[in-house]
Amino acid sequence: MIRKIIKIDEEKCTGCGLCAEACHEGAIEIIDGKARLTREDYCDGLGDCLPACPTNAITFEEREAPAYNEAAVLAAKQRKAGAALPCGCPGTHSKSIRREAAAAPTAPVTSQLSQWPVQIKLVPVNAPYFSGADLLIAADCTAYAYGNFHNEFIKGRVTLIGCPKLDEGDYAEKLTAIIANNDIKSVTVARMEVPCCGGIENAVRSALQASGKFIPWRVVTISVDGRILDQ
Repeated sequence: MIRKIIKIDEEKCTGCGLCAEACHEGAIEIIDGKARLTREDYCDGLGDCLPACPTNAITFEEREAPAYNEAAVLAAKQRKAGAALPCGCPGTHSKSIRREAAAAPTAPVTSQLSQWPVQIKLVPVNAPYFSGADLLIAADCTAYAYGNFHNEFIKGRVTLIGCPKLDEGDYAEKLTAIIANNDIKSVTVARMEVPCCGGIENAVRSALQASGKFIPWRVVTISVDGRILDQ
């Protein structure tokens, strides 16, 4: 039958997982870092996933597709009741991390934070410490996951933090203003390996492009057990 159904643009998709979480029918899954419509008969065509997508990668189209199967959706929800994942986002999967006990430090560890505030939403666009700054834009969880985060990442940088999954709106506009209106020397993005952290990387990429400036930048991905995966 010809009906309205969602279409996902993989070029725009960052794999953040927000659409999968918003899809109450379970029609969308994150596969190989991209959102995919895995069950066309689970898609009701109402588009709850559209406003959840931070990159506008999801649209409607009318095409040949199986009819919406409400009975199958309800049966799938019942099967998943009590499962470890409360939603489609892999970043919410619970796991325990066991570590060997480390020797107690002989001296207190000194913070390397050089400015305040640090939250992207709160920092003033024209703060004086942005002049000539090496900028660190980090997902909230990175400093908790990586043990030496202060010395390896915060030291010598101006630090901004955020969580694209929990904070409302997109960071791109604010970051564009910061980069465009200040003499930023370099940008380091620290993100977690979970798909939803792709939102902060995408916001920085968009801000750099919109600023019209050529600034060296790199992305460092940290695993949930505290390892640097790539940089």
